[in-house]
Amino acid sequence: MPGSPPVAVVTDSTASLPADLARQLTVVPLAVVVNGVERDDVAPDDIAHSSVTTSRPAPGEFGAVYRRLLADGAESIVSVHLSANFSGTLEVARLAAAEFAGRVEVVDSHSTAMGLGFPALAAARAAHQKADLSRVLAAAASAIARTTTLFYVDTLEYLRRGGRIGAASALVGTALSVKPILQTTDHGVTVREKVRTSSRALIRLADLAIEAAGSGTVDVAVHHLAAPDRADQLASALKDRLGDRLRAAYQSEVGAVVGAHVGPGTVAVVIHRV
Repeated sequence: MPGSPPVAVVTDSTASLPADLARQLTVVPLAVVVNGVERDDVAPDDIAHSSVTTSRPAPGEFGAVYRRLLADGAESIVSVHLSANFSGTLEVARLAAAEFAGRVEVVDSHSTAMGLGFPALAAARAAHQKADLSRVLAAAASAIARTTTLFYVDTLEYLRRGGRIGAASALVGTALSVKPILQTTDHGVTVREKVRTSSRALIRLADLAIEAAGSGTVDVAVHHLAAPDRADQLASALKDRLGDRLRAAYQSEVGAVVGAHVGPGTVAVVIHRV
């Protein structure tokens, strides 16, 4: 297609991108299964009181997306996805990419939500500036290195169910009433700090976010699941403390795919150093 960027950018629905930003790239959805039935209208109450699992896309779904983008005029594709430690989505994307003889490059964001969204957007911006494949890949990699994802959960049970944290760690946390502040890394989910109350967790999330921001300009995303008041409190604190160093701020409830693994009450902050 005349005028199209030479590189197309693909991500998945766990990126939690605002609708206006999602239009800058192609988003492949992940499925949510509630009590054995695939659904797209999953409420926090369903996550709390139902059997909820997530399902990665089939290789054919990625293949169809890649094939369409190349047929529409893209010379190559950068496909940026949630951490391989959280889902098999990255593996499926790589299986699909193998069909296209080096024209599709798959990138592990080592995160999810806007921890994935910011790198995907950085790649999309580079692509829209007519950057070639190597520069779009470099933009994604640079954004990953400059993005920190921190989050608080009311209980470790949801992470335990999904295999994202060990059963022993979850049991100890529950027994001691520990409120963990967690961080996504290239090794998966790690415990950054332990606090005793949710109010203390919000204070420490703000402190750690400011620490991660350093002295430069940042973009910030605050996410929650069934905890809008907590998200408002955290977002307000960050805006006050960052002042004119805050370039852009986003706030949203995470989708069911992410929510199924963290549970209601979760609050997250993603800092992207510009």
